[in-house]
Amino acid sequence: MTAYSQMTAQERKAEYDALQREFQALKARGLSLNMARGKPGKAQLDLVSDIFEVMRGPEDYVSDGIDVRNYGEMSGLPAAKRLFAEILGCRPSQVFVGGNASLQLMYDTISKAYTHGLLRSERPWCREEKVKWLCPAPGYDRHFKVTESFGFELIAIPMTDEGPDMDAVEAAVKDPAVKGIWCVPKYSNPDGIIYSGETIRRMAALKPAAPDFTIMWDNAYCIHEFEGDYVEFPDMLAECEKAGNPDMVFEFASTSKVTLPGAGVACFACSEANMAYMEKLLTVQVISFDKVNQQRHVLYLKDKAHTLELMKKHAAIMAPKFRAVVDTLDKEIAPLGIASWRRPKGGYFVSLNAMPGTARRTLALCKEAGVTMTGAGATFPYGKDPQDSNIRIAPSLPPVEELEQAIAVFCVCLRMAALEKLGV
Repeated sequence: MTAYSQMTAQERKAEYDALQREFQALKARGLSLNMARGKPGKAQLDLVSDIFEVMRGPEDYVSDGIDVRNYGEMSGLPAAKRLFAEILGCRPSQVFVGGNASLQLMYDTISKAYTHGLLRSERPWCREEKVKWLCPAPGYDRHFKVTESFGFELIAIPMTDEGPDMDAVEAAVKDPAVKGIWCVPKYSNPDGIIYSGETIRRMAALKPAAPDFTIMWDNAYCIHEFEGDYVEFPDMLAECEKAGNPDMVFEFASTSKVTLPGAGVACFACSEANMAYMEKLLTVQVISFDKVNQQRHVLYLKDKAHTLELMKKHAAIMAPKFRAVVDTLDKEIAPLGIASWRRPKGGYFVSLNAMPGTARRTLALCKEAGVTMTGAGATFPYGKDPQDSNIRIAPSLPPVEELEQAIAVFCVCLRMAALEKLGV
């Protein structure tokens, strides 16, 4: 295979004509395949559906002397706090256990900052003239939508191989209107980057102009390796404490991709001072979250070691899917010089950077051929990728045989879009 940039105009035209014929044949198959979201596949859901068998008798509904069927324990079962604290590496007193969605807890944290202010706030954020928010990009579209929905000005921060560009972050936080930053520190969405120790230390040691600057530390993939051994990761709460910024971070995690996304358990972790402040606000809002589900997860997951053993079973399902995607890209796209991508070892996505100006066209062609993917631009604030280049591939949901069909369609569409850009 010859790189497209090295082909003659005649060779590119012949290549494009052949791809068009292949594309029409793919369309004729009437495919309906989905690589849009990082959903666990059926095999993963079947793997953990026995979670509903762990609570059989009345004694199973008692945890540390607490009847989990009744009111109370607004911040979560002590046993659930201990489980999450062990997984995250923090103290149980720093953990608040909620319902099934970490996104809900993130939204609620921003909402309370907006209506009431946070612990270190001089006033509620709704009374600020302007609120700005740092968004490492490419990043997670749902994060960006949360802060956009409150009218914050979103500022894109470039991602590097070690995490967010900390020079840019350190410069940005000198503005007192900058109130926070989104972070997915391990197997970042979508790049799969693990923040380096240096990045974490610099993040924890930030000296923002805003006294209530907040790191929203979404540790969604903290135990989600699918290749190689579990990678230990620093406790950001402890790092901030050491740096003299104990109240600067809220960490989030959930079992959405450990057990069942629709019926998991989520938590946030923060300093004890932040916890006391947030509990005062939350006690007006909720008597307690679903403690029966919290107990179900405590009995099922048991502890960190047992949970990591379960994650190895997930990895055995996930790894072949990621190999199917990346191996096809290596074979069909790499020699053509029209895109670059990473080989992640954990998380839920493959991040591909296509030839600038071709992402939207590639995904439009995919949709025409029956393959649904995350929309172009979604990985940037306001849905606007300045290069029209980044494409997030989510291999987790389809079975391998469907995934192989979908990535074959994607490669044809990516090649057609590149040739069109080159002027066939």
